Amino acid sequence: MTETMLAVAGLTKSYGTVPALAGVDLAVPSGTLLAVLGPSGCGKTTLLRCVAGFERADSGAVAVAGRPVAADRVHVPPHRRRVAVVPQEGALFPHLSVADNVGYGLDRAARRSGRVEEVLALVGLAGYGPRMPHQLSGGQQQRVAVARALAPRPPLVLLDEPFSALDAQLRTELRADVRQALRADGATAVLVTHDQGEALSMADAVAVMDAGRIVQCAPPAEVYRDPATPWVARFVGDAVLLPATVDDAVALTPLGRLPLRGPVPGGATAGAAARSASASGAGGGRAVTVLIRPEQIRLAASGGPLATVVRQDFHGHDALTTLRLDDGTVLTARTLDEGVALAPGAQVAVTVRGEVRAYAG
Repeated sequence: MTETMLAVAGLTKSYGTVPALAGVDLAVPSGTLLAVLGPSGCGKTTLLRCVAGFERADSGAVAVAGRPVAADRVHVPPHRRRVAVVPQEGALFPHLSVADNVGYGLDRAARRSGRVEEVLALVGLAGYGPRMPHQLSGGQQQRVAVARALAPRPPLVLLDEPFSALDAQLRTELRADVRQALRADGATAVLVTHDQGEALSMADAVAVMDAGRIVQCAPPAEVYRDPATPWVARFVGDAVLLPATVDDAVALTPLGRLPLRGPVPGGATAGAAARSASASGAGGGRAVTVLIRPEQIRLAASGGPLATVVRQDFHGHDALTTLRLDDGTVLTARTLDEGVALAPGAQVAVTVRGEVRAYAG
């Protein structure tokens, strides 16, 4: 059975009358990376600071590797929690070499053991030990910060939006390298980010926060394909949300009859709802909202409801086409048809590939 490296239970924190955390529960298994994803002001940085010990929680508990570090009348100071933090900026000591920065938290025996060179190699900086921080690029400085965090083999590494100050291409490269370094070292990590692509591409699980609460915690694919709420659907990726009614486990939408995936509002699964409706001879008829991802929407000359092209935004690897149905419903379709441009005003037929998720109301 996998050990729980970080356990957070009922954590609350307010600043004056403003609540930042409103009862957070989390469990991070050993050797995994959890991404805490949410908009600015949702409480994710406060959660990280409470886990690290920089802030004292108002109530609740935090345990690292089975050891309580925060609870009623318990507040273990940061330096005794053995939790490493990688901040937004590398925060390296400018007067120390790369090797001395990485080895700062190690005892003499650990420095002599080759651990400094080992973690520098893990982050792709083998041979950089003698250099000074000012001789490094921003991405290299962040790599050194990750190496410094890993060097003492802490039970838990906290990464506080460590790639936010870097350009897009460098962020992509560094994410992959840091993830590989964490895996290679067997580290348990929590990444705090507002970047959906970062969370989905790096993490083993994603905890989505809103207004001081965890609203969903699941593997990245589940968070994207089966978001717990319409808010999560809109926040994690592009979403088309349409009004519909449920009839025999099929959603009746402005785009026609679409098969449902997962739970039908009201508690039954799509299959169970279909069997129940078939047995009773009646459809559900319940009002719902359905989620369609833009990549599910297909455009053709015929074969579905007609829509008018409002605009098309080309992104290189794909294009996002905004459409309007005759009833005024606005949709967004993601297409991969290179070189196929649709002018505003053009008429196209719209169909939907695959199943859709329904929400109450």
